[in-house]
Amino acid sequence: MIFEKGPTMATEKGTVMFSTLLVANRGEIARRIIRTARQMGIKTVAVHSDVDTDLPFVREADVAVLLGGAAPAESYRNTERILQAAKETGAEAIHPGYGFLSENAEFARAVSNAGLIWVGPDPEVIETMGDKINARNLMQDAGVPVAPGTREPIVDPAEVAAAAEQIGFPVMIKAAAGGGGMGMSVANDAAQAAKEFERIAAFAERTFGDPAVLMERFLPIARHVEVQILGLADGRVVALGERDCSVQRRNQKVAEETPSPALTPELRRQMLEAAVRAGETVGYRNAGTVECLVDPAAQTFVFLEMNTRLQVEHPITELVTGIDLVEQQLLIAAGQDVTFDPDAVTSTGHALEFRINAEDPKRFFPGPGEITAWQEPSGEGIRVDAGFADGNTVTPTYDSLMAKLVVYGSDRQQALDRARAAVADFTIVGPKNNLPFFAELLDNAEFTSGRYDTGIVGRMRA
Repeated sequence: MIFEKGPTMATEKGTVMFSTLLVANRGEIARRIIRTARQMGIKTVAVHSDVDTDLPFVREADVAVLLGGAAPAESYRNTERILQAAKETGAEAIHPGYGFLSENAEFARAVSNAGLIWVGPDPEVIETMGDKINARNLMQDAGVPVAPGTREPIVDPAEVAAAAEQIGFPVMIKAAAGGGGMGMSVANDAAQAAKEFERIAAFAERTFGDPAVLMERFLPIARHVEVQILGLADGRVVALGERDCSVQRRNQKVAEETPSPALTPELRRQMLEAAVRAGETVGYRNAGTVECLVDPAAQTFVFLEMNTRLQVEHPITELVTGIDLVEQQLLIAAGQDVTFDPDAVTSTGHALEFRINAEDPKRFFPGPGEITAWQEPSGEGIRVDAGFADGNTVTPTYDSLMAKLVVYGSDRQQALDRARAAVADFTIVGPKNNLPFFAELLDNAEFTSGRYDTGIVGRMRA
């Protein structure tokens, strides 16, 4: 089904907003973008693979276009087919969501070259910040704190021991082109560093097409805290608070909260200022996130990386600020003013997010399957961003994320109490799911105290 292009949408300033948006993603994030676009009066185009035909996001868009087979290369990573779908449907803009092509500079460039609006930062910024070594050097030169580490990529195994000794053990060995917690390892001595270097370099070559590796000091006890930034159409960069993402398994986030219980007001101020400086350094536009590692004892932080897209955990920022981040993305992409006062951003209450994955709650191995029962919790302070419903099938082809349970309270204790009830009221039958893990987490004294770090899941499973 293809519809004709409708009238353009006028903003209060009297200039033109695009009228049709193609969402180049799937599942809960596609559904979430479609929801805001509809509220703004923008028509939406969903693109999908053949195995996703029955998912809610396909039904909820104004029009849906089949891209191809289940393999991402045939569908959600198929630039040519996505651009063709935009042309067929009269879409004027493309929102990439997160994952897939969201941080692919060549795709962003192809969108712009096709005469379409790219809802995201400039391709050059994506390229610059996608190279971890380049990004790290830029931030260091701009005065943003970084951990001791290498300024040049390491490709020769003979350089590893000397570099590690100079940095000081333990060291983190990372794929320079990596992301999403992939391509990372810790070494505690020279022999282990040499072994892990070979492994990470081979993984990076195989996965990212680039064997370059960087090394930096590893902080054994750390919090993973990120700052949400928005680069506005007028050139300003604003920070919308931080999110604590320290609950992780295999270096991948599973729960987040805001504000972070680990930060003093002074450290929070320093981190927000540094994030704005990071954005200004690269001329950032649209939504992005500056990720940092925090030493909770010393109350210091170092830059980790910048994600040049909307984050999975963005809803908790929306709940405490009252700002719809997708709406701001669309306005900025169209050259419009945002709906809030950039000079008076306020945050109230506390919010938690739990990533409901189709996975074993003990070992976190994927557990796809057909959903035979799906009942979401509801009530004050409860929000569920779901990509699936009763009768859908979670396939092994894509990420295991089924939904995000987001909970708001006037303070952290109320948010925790509401979260316990919401987890207990969330029913999923069919695929394995990690709801039992979250019930365990919410009864864990280390987590409920707020004094936890990135090792918490490992200690829970020890």
